[in-house]
Amino acid sequence: MPRSLDILNAHPRLSLDKKAVARVIATLDAHAGKFLGGCPAGELSLAFMTDAKLAALHGDFLDDPTTTDVITFEGRPEFGVAGEICVSADTAAAYARMHGRDFGEELTLYIVHGWLHLAGYDDLQPPKKRKMRAAEARAMKLLHASAAVPRFSLRP
Repeated sequence: MPRSLDILNAHPRLSLDKKAVARVIATLDAHAGKFLGGCPAGELSLAFMTDAKLAALHGDFLDDPTTTDVITFEGRPEFGVAGEICVSADTAAAYARMHGRDFGEELTLYIVHGWLHLAGYDDLQPPKKRKMRAAEARAMKLLHASAAVPRFSLRP
């Protein structure tokens, strides 16, 4: 049974296809066994934000008001809540521009990163970070093979 997914576009200049974004999560969920069992069952929220909005969350919840790319909040699976993934479209756009990457690919990577955090991956220590990066690469390869990398656009 597909999970309940709440997608919030809180970025005034971001265009996205919610069905395509839901396909990212559904594809990852379908291959959860390849990623420590995957994100826990239950409702998942995904919020696309500006740098300013995500920095405010970062300050409020992690006592660090700086800009970041992804913040993941663990849910309460026993109550049917898997968690929430908040991503910055601004940071994805800036990083993609600076490194010659596709914006949609970068923003999808942020979704993957949050989903992997909920699956139990960590990136705070070098050995764990290497495992997280390897899982990200596998997930992105899987999404490309499934034609499940959405297109996003950010209006000027």
